Amino acid sequence: MAAKIALVDDDRNILTSVTMALEAEGFDIKTYMEGESALLGLTTNPVDLVVLDIKMPRMDGMEVLERLREKSAVPVIFLTSKDDEIDQVLGLRMGADDYITKPFSQRLLIERIRAILRREEMRKTVKPAGDQKNLTKHGELVLDEDRHFCSWKGKMVDLTVTEFLLVKTLAKRPGHVKNRDQLIDQAYGETVYVDDRTIDSHVKRIRKKFKKVDDDFDHIQTVYGVGYRYKDDV
Repeated sequence: MAAKIALVDDDRNILTSVTMALEAEGFDIKTYMEGESALLGLTTNPVDLVVLDIKMPRMDGMEVLERLREKSAVPVIFLTSKDDEIDQVLGLRMGADDYITKPFSQRLLIERIRAILRREEMRKTVKPAGDQKNLTKHGELVLDEDRHFCSWKGKMVDLTVTEFLLVKTLAKRPGHVKNRDQLIDQAYGETVYVDDRTIDSHVKRIRKKFKKVDDDFDHIQTVYGVGYRYKDDV
């Protein structure tokens, strides 16, 4: 079944050209020209990934993402202007999975979309029983790297790709402190610039998600002035 992609941009030319390119690759495309209708459409007709322009009248991409994240962990790629570094940082901090600057290569956009969809598919695919490869267990935490699947006390914790990478980085070495620069490198590599507050925002969101399944969750600890560590129960 073709992956469903939502394109949200107030530029009709971009919607038309990108739709043609993605449909040629076999994707099922739904387009929106403003944020409010996009939010309504995404709520009633969920998709597999959203390509979302930041600069839109009335309801901009930031507000759409913020409201979308209240209900959904659907992957989001932001479209930004090359000079809008602040918007890029804010978008990632709010839970976007990636961003591409305008003007952009349609081939690059397609490759980013495919990469994120592959990671989402691996996260959802059930592996054969007994396959423990790339499985991390620490106390009540289970991380399946092949599927990007996370559970706590047997209950699924729905993390974005970036959130999963941060939890994995901390849980791999319980008790060891990771500073924010180390966490940034693990989550984003060297291709995306983010500031320290982006990591803080991600950690806040991660804690909130774990507390939804266990109100007593306290395993991601702040080491003030340094960074974060995963609580060592041993």
